[in-house]
Amino acid sequence: MDDERKYQIAVASSDGIVVNSHFGRADQFLIYQLEIDNENDDWMKKYVELRKVAPVCQGGNHDDNRLEKTADLFLDCKYILVSRIGQGAANVLEGKGIIPMELPGMIDESIHQLIIYEKLKSLF
Repeated sequence: MDDERKYQIAVASSDGIVVNSHFGRADQFLIYQLEIDNENDDWMKKYVELRKVAPVCQGGNHDDNRLEKTADLFLDCKYILVSRIGQGAANVLEGKGIIPMELPGMIDESIHQLIIYEKLKSLF
């Protein structure tokens, strides 16, 4: 999505309630759309879909090819919210224009923190 006032985020969650998955071990991501409401200058969140993925890390090792393919599944997302992410995976995502953020906690609270970040970023 080109519009900075409307974009998608991926959330690594094993239960749909908490951001509790390490990027490399996650087997599913919830996709949300965030859009600014022009009338009251506030953000609205809408659940879009659940994306199943093959975990990048297995037994402490990761597969670079699988990492690239997994990252490509999120090219339509501006952010990925995770509980943890390794520097290598973060670099791959950032190279594709996706911003990884470690924001563990309740999904609604983590998304709220992201929205606060977006509001602060827009001031500079």
